[in-house]
Amino acid sequence: MSSDPVAGVTPGPLDGIRVVEYGGDVSGPFCGRTLADLGADVVKVEPLDGDPARHHGPFPGDRPDGEHSGLYLFLNANKLGVTLDVTGACGRQVLKQLVAQADVFIDSYPSSSPTAPGLDYAALIDDNPGLIVTSLSPFGLTGPYRDYACYDINVSAAGGMSYGTGFPDREPLSLPLRQSSYLAGFAAALASAMALLARGETGKGQVVEVSETEVSAVLLNGYHLPTYIYKGVPGRRWGNRMSLGLFPNCVLPASDGHICIDTPQLEQYQRFLQLLGDQPWSENPRYRNRRAMTEEYPEESEALIAPWFRERTKADIFELCRQNRVPCVPVKTIDEVVNEPHLRQRGYWQERQQPGIGELTYPGPPYRFPRSPWRLARPAPRLGQHNGEVYCGRLGFSPGELTRLHQAGVV
Repeated sequence: MSSDPVAGVTPGPLDGIRVVEYGGDVSGPFCGRTLADLGADVVKVEPLDGDPARHHGPFPGDRPDGEHSGLYLFLNANKLGVTLDVTGACGRQVLKQLVAQADVFIDSYPSSSPTAPGLDYAALIDDNPGLIVTSLSPFGLTGPYRDYACYDINVSAAGGMSYGTGFPDREPLSLPLRQSSYLAGFAAALASAMALLARGETGKGQVVEVSETEVSAVLLNGYHLPTYIYKGVPGRRWGNRMSLGLFPNCVLPASDGHICIDTPQLEQYQRFLQLLGDQPWSENPRYRNRRAMTEEYPEESEALIAPWFRERTKADIFELCRQNRVPCVPVKTIDEVVNEPHLRQRGYWQERQQPGIGELTYPGPPYRFPRSPWRLARPAPRLGQHNGEVYCGRLGFSPGELTRLHQAGVV
């Protein structure tokens, strides 16, 4: 399958690959966005009332507008966009026609959702033997939870992360800002790319099944598993510190925010003590058992070093630790990340025009390929913006047919 190149843009590694994305919210669209960033021609299929992400901010001036959602604009840049009601037979048939021309079909609406396409994946591949069907769902395509309604907070809990996130005397927390969903979308994009490589060897497509809960468990929970298996030490919620490490491994207040320090190696800890200066408490046997300092009396132990942190700024602490090879990192605000000199110097942030809003700042490439660079070639589509281009230009519908489908509430 070939796609129309964007004028003046160097082809990406997936240039020529056609993708149909039918998914809302975060995981499915981020999968499609990742493939689009690599050069794939991605057509986003939305319900008639739009992707649910359109209802989530931030919005310019805090005025809700489905065309100006910051979440939607980020997740759907580099894509074409069409509308389609797949709850009826006619809409499902149109979707099948789109998928018949595709290399990859992304489906991330749970089977229990009223907007689920209800398509037979095996039949799709029979009609298009080279098709890669990438299914993202909270719990996978099989098993007792396959039809459960689920949100990111459920994935974070079922994947094990909430068990270790938060304070022990309060409720468990999910990871912030939908991290589980983003990781699932990225994992699905990588799995789809691997399936395309396999197709190059076998000529056959396949179903790529991605469980968001499994992705969370494998990618984020790995630190807890080996410590329990080999040491019998379970992880748990421990507030501003990790319960499985050696002192100091915590987040402490600086004069202008917070900073995280973790010195698992003895040499690192010794350099940290040298940085603190002559501290009589470091000779006390009570403060020489670093595991006990973390697990048995962490507040007492942290009180020994907290004044040194409170007297200095995050930048000063980071520079001192960097010079002395002590692992630490400032906890940065969004403003600090956007204005981070290192990211600015590397040209990470990308400025692009968004119709109806003006210039927006987007996160840049998470990777760099010298011969096929990452690209941000087009803004996220307006609702139904490319109906004519896709339905008439690719599927061969006449303008009259498209009008009748619109009047019937199909597109």
